[in-house]
Amino acid sequence: MARQRTLTEGSDASDHYKSINERPVDDISLEFFYRPHTITTMVICIVGLTYTAFTRDESVDWHSNIYTGLVGVLVFFMIISILTLPNGPFIRPHPALWRCVLGLSIIYLLTLQFLLHQDYNTIRAVILWFDPSMVNYTVNSEKEYGTNCWDVSTERLWGHVDWFAFGHYWGWGMKALVIRHYGILWSISIMWELTEMVFGHLLPNFYECWWDNLILDVLLCNGLGIFTGMQVCKFLEMREYKWESIKNIGSAKGKFKRALLQFTPESWTHVRWLDPSSSFMRLVAITQFMLIWQVVELNTFFIKHIFPMPAEHPICVTRILMTGLIAAPTIRQYYTYVTDPQCKRLGTQCWVFFMITFSELILVIKFGLDLFSHTQLSMMGLWLVLIVAVSCAGVWVSHVMYRWRHQAPCLPDQEDTLTPEKVSRFLSEVDTGAAPSPRVQRTPTKKSGGGPRKRAVKLPP
Repeated sequence: MARQRTLTEGSDASDHYKSINERPVDDISLEFFYRPHTITTMVICIVGLTYTAFTRDESVDWHSNIYTGLVGVLVFFMIISILTLPNGPFIRPHPALWRCVLGLSIIYLLTLQFLLHQDYNTIRAVILWFDPSMVNYTVNSEKEYGTNCWDVSTERLWGHVDWFAFGHYWGWGMKALVIRHYGILWSISIMWELTEMVFGHLLPNFYECWWDNLILDVLLCNGLGIFTGMQVCKFLEMREYKWESIKNIGSAKGKFKRALLQFTPESWTHVRWLDPSSSFMRLVAITQFMLIWQVVELNTFFIKHIFPMPAEHPICVTRILMTGLIAAPTIRQYYTYVTDPQCKRLGTQCWVFFMITFSELILVIKFGLDLFSHTQLSMMGLWLVLIVAVSCAGVWVSHVMYRWRHQAPCLPDQEDTLTPEKVSRFLSEVDTGAAPSPRVQRTPTKKSGGGPRKRAVKLPP
């Protein structure tokens, strides 16, 4: 059965696979920054590689040799990414940035494929090689949030407002910028709190007090982050995008301002995830989107639990930041694939992101079998049911809110305005002098059908 999708507002005829996977740069101000420079880049690479190869002393430390080799692989892969990979859906501040993001995601995907074929001790040894201080770290040293829940005080509430709380706020602001839909955002936020409750028997730090879940997380951090991000979206959507070439700006202040504006969006497309005329598959696509989002978040906590690392460890922080960068073009490509019937293929960045998500999931399951042996199957079934239920509830509430905000005012028809009661009242007011006596034209009509005689009355303006 062929996949059926509905064309909705926000996806015009030009917004298909090519525009989200290889978006061209139409308005180029400085041609120097958009030329390939392949020969120049190759010469610089050869010179730099020659200098590094013959000036480094490899006999000092083999750890340094491996670090240098890994950095060299990363640098050359980024260069190849800039020269060969597609732009993706974004072109600001420069397409090279998003090509590097795609390149980083490919390197991470390949790294996961390598780790999948190792044993636990090897992966643990790799982590200790990068950071020897993790040798004595255990998950039991993590902070607990779900103790003495009824001992509520100002000091304790303030103690929970740590950098994790700011991370929640900032993260949900960024999510709002890329998803741009209150219903989906609130559904994901509520669903994540339910996910923490369901998986609390596997990850003890998921247990939180009721006021932490409801007030600090959902309402304060997540709610304010969603509101802030949506307000920024509203501002960017109302903004007029008219770009002037930096070469046509005379003042140095104007050139500097134009250079800073290069780091803002080139345009802002109105998105509409839900449409009254969309098919049942739109609900399936949104539910799938929410499920994958929950898996991405769960992978973060399971990886640092199975391979013990603190949340602030550079490996964890780097993965979170990289996931945020990858998610921006991924969501745009997924949205277009779902809502635009002219887009017949999934974008490259979206495909790589999905493969990263499932590769991490396989890695977690493979090396966490002992942990997952304590899984309560009833809780897993409840989790899946909750995802579907919250997704449907979010779609239903969004539909109700949309109809309430966009319903047309109930104006009476022109024929209903001139009812016989209103005509009689107006004539009585004229006869009693309560209203001015303009001329009222009455046109007699013939009696028809045995009913009362009707008149066509024309009131004065």
